Amino acid sequence: MSAEGTWDLSISTPIGRITAVAEFRREDGALIGTARGAGEEVPLSDVVLDGDRLTWKQAVTKPMRLNLAFAVTIHGDTLTGTSKAGRLPASKVTGERRPRQADTPH
Repeated sequence: MSAEGTWDLSISTPIGRITAVAEFRREDGALIGTARGAGEEVPLSDVVLDGDRLTWKQAVTKPMRLNLAFAVTIHGDTLTGTSKAGRLPASKVTGERRPRQADTPH
């Protein structure tokens, strides 16, 4: 199972649906990533792929300052799971991997 690529995420939170983009890549054998959304880009930490289960943590400042913990299951080019912020209820997460862009000469 591979997590690499660009994923369009949709997070159903108590304050409404939030969309974000997460990018995962391998660097020196480790899985690393960044997430973009709400006008900010943040690094992902503790990115772990165990079989088809992917987990990571990230801190956001918008719409409020939160430390989020994601746990999702990858099914081919889709994922489903949850995002949890502290003691708040878990939010449902869905995502789709974007098709890989063919390298085109400029």
